[in-house]
Amino acid sequence: MPVRPERDPRRLLVIGLDGVPPELLFDRLLPVMPNVRRLVEHGIQAPLRTTDPPISVPAWPVMFTGVDPGTLGLYGFRHRRRPSYTEMTLPLSTEIPVPTIWSLLSERGRRVAVIGMPLGFPAPPVNGVYISDFLTPPNSEGTTYPASLRQEIEREFGPYHFDVSFRSGDRDRVARDIFEMTTRRFRVARSLFAREPWDVFALHEVGTDRLHHAFWKHFDRSHPGFEPGNPFEGLAEEYYALVDEGIGGLLELADDRTDVVIVSDHGSMSMRGCFCINQWLEEKGYIVLNHPPEKPGTPLEKVDVDWSRTTVWGAGGYYARLFFNLQGREASGTLTPPQAADLRERIVAELGEIEDPDGAPVGVEILEPAEIYQTVRGEAPDLMVYFDELRFRSAGTMGHPSLFLQENDSGPDDAVHSLHGVFLYHPAGGTRPAKLPAFPLIDITPTLLELLGEAVPAHIQGRSVPQVVSVSRERVPLPVPP
Repeated sequence: MPVRPERDPRRLLVIGLDGVPPELLFDRLLPVMPNVRRLVEHGIQAPLRTTDPPISVPAWPVMFTGVDPGTLGLYGFRHRRRPSYTEMTLPLSTEIPVPTIWSLLSERGRRVAVIGMPLGFPAPPVNGVYISDFLTPPNSEGTTYPASLRQEIEREFGPYHFDVSFRSGDRDRVARDIFEMTTRRFRVARSLFAREPWDVFALHEVGTDRLHHAFWKHFDRSHPGFEPGNPFEGLAEEYYALVDEGIGGLLELADDRTDVVIVSDHGSMSMRGCFCINQWLEEKGYIVLNHPPEKPGTPLEKVDVDWSRTTVWGAGGYYARLFFNLQGREASGTLTPPQAADLRERIVAELGEIEDPDGAPVGVEILEPAEIYQTVRGEAPDLMVYFDELRFRSAGTMGHPSLFLQENDSGPDDAVHSLHGVFLYHPAGGTRPAKLPAFPLIDITPTLLELLGEAVPAHIQGRSVPQVVSVSRERVPLPVPP
């Protein structure tokens, strides 16, 4: 019987900061983050190319399964539920069709402590502990594993905040809620970090993303809505200093066997506004209405659509999901496959002709799931559409006076998602600093497995990053970049 090599004794701390772009973490805000700065000065950094679509779901599940969104059947925060044309529901952790890195490690006898990594509701059983994520429905059971952990947390720290309501005009309240949520999460993390016998400790903080959406125009001088001297101009520095303090509290407890990885699922940037995709489809004759919406901003599910004459409809969000009304697939399908193919060409051409309010081409990128994913599961859109490199959101509501909105149709919002998040690796003891080219976040799981000396399963589609793994294995310092 073969003898298994002695297991690598090192441990791994993984910190996920939602929506953080490289220009914030590695540049503008690094001066207020002394703990992260030390990791940067003795670690390896790189931009991390997010998924298509560039959304937390599917991005975090892709990052920690190593397979693409099509294989996971995840195309956004919400699943379409056929036979309905418009019903959407939140995805659950139980619907992930492949094992996450946390379950893989658990099966191999490694202990994990995971806080908030999506998809995390209901909290999955692991060899260790798990706290659910920001998609946790209010007043839900199943928020921790084991279940008793919830009472322990609430008894010691009070109510646990999975998320905040950030699309609100009461910015003072939003700021207070974000700071309180993050402060409490790091307190919980520090307690579990100290008491749990973990091999891998993982923490997800959604407050960074919420800060960007609620306050980007207040601290980004390039945002068209920025006003010098506004009361929230220094909020980003204040908040990121708080995050850094929380990270520092964990680093204080880390031993000399602990490697540190910081990642984000996507970046953030200024939002130009929204393009009303369903309203455009209706103007083009693709959506046919029995009666027009009675008021602006009416969700498609509340619009009186004649589905027997509709050929294409869309779902809004950070990008537009377009669905063809195919015979044999949809409840009132109108298109044969050849008709859908012809219609696809026409729609692609017409989308390319869209002009912004100033009369300039918007710039449209169109992706097809079957072409970009190895497998396509679930209710994938027929076309995925990005407007102006995501600077315009896609508004699915109808009845607006214009195809373009200055604000998000679901509430105040300053930021949209950009295509690159962050990757930072600090091996135990550090290394000479290096900057790597961007790589896809699907490569994170195989890289982490190799850092831990674990075999990478054959089903994983990502590939480990050799420059990172070599530093971990050999502790060979990388050359200082020019």
